[in-house]
Parts: sequence; structure tokens; C-alpha cells
Amino acid sequence: MSGKMQQLANFLPILVFVGVFFAADIYWATGALMAAVTVQLGACKLLGWPVGRELKLTFWVSILFGGLTLVLRDETFIQWKPTVINWLLSAALIGGHFMGKNLIEKVLGGQLKLPPPVWTHLNFGWAAGFFLAGALNLVVAYGFSMEVWVSYKLIGGFALTFGYIILTFVYLHRLGLLSVPAPTKEAAEAKE
Repeated sequence: MSGKMQQLANFLPILVFVGVFFAADIYWATGALMAAVTVQLGACKLLGWPVGRELKLTFWVSILFGGLTLVLRDETFIQWKPTVINWLLSAALIGGHFMGKNLIEKVLGGQLKLPPPVWTHLNFGWAAGFFLAGALNLVVAYGFSMEVWVSYKLIGGFALTFGYIILTFVYLHRLGLLSVPAPTKEAAEAKE
């Protein structure tokens, strides 16, 4: 599956959740989220697309916390879902490091050639970012109205991820690891 299709597929359950919330309530939105992430997982399997660990994690946490929300009629569980996912991702990055696996390098190693210390910094930087995202979710969930939290879920998570990507590029650029090499004399002559 192309990167753009994956991004769209990951965005749709959140969009469904927000749309149904503002049309009905948190319980209908929770059920819609559970259905949307189930359809997303089923579509990936049906179309033969790879099902990544993040999608599996999102599916199971959505089903568990969504189910608790619906059965117990307590929106606290669905509000904790983003925090649990982010903190599990953070723990996976840190745990992977101590088990000798840099998960950020595993994901991006085909696109970037970086020295081991840089991969370690990126791994811990993203782990800190996921932890912060989980903490901010709780601040918004407990400090603001449900409407603000749902809006934050739609906008805030993407804004934070985009911010982390920019910070990653700035970090790599400052280290001189993103600069495009100057064309060689032979390449310049071949263009002429």
C-alpha cells in the first residue's frame, strides 16, 4: 500500500469518530470508531495490504477501550485510548532499544543511512514524543469539555506528529545528514 493510502486509511476512523460524535454523542462515536477500525483492518487483509503492528495495536486497544466505554457507559475509557496507544508505542521504542533493536531504524533504515548514535537519539526522541502525546491527551481529556477533547483528537494528534517530523528533519539537517551532495564534475558534464 502506498504511503498516502496508508495515511488516508489511518485518518478515516478518527474522522468517522469525530463526525459521529458531533452528529450524535460519545457512545455512538465510540461504536462508529470500533466499526471503522474493524473495517480498516478487514479491508487491509482483503486487499492483501500489509497489516502493521501499529494498526493491530490500534485495533485491539480501540475494541477493548471502546467496549468498556459502551458496556460500562463511561467515556473515560475511550478518552484513555490515545494515551494507552501512545504510551505503548513509547514503551516499545524504549524496550526495543534495551533488547538491541532500534525500531525507528527498522522503519526508516531503508530511506536514511545514519550513524548508530543518531538512530539512538531519534529512537529516544520519538519515545519521548509519544509519551508527551499521551500525557497531553490526558490534560485535554480531564481539563476541558468533551467537545474540546474530540476536536483535539482530530487536530492535536496530527499536529504533534507533524511537529515531531519537523523536529526530526531539523535535527538531521543540523547534523548535516540531510544535505544533498553536490554533483560531481562528471555528472555536471553529462548534463551538458
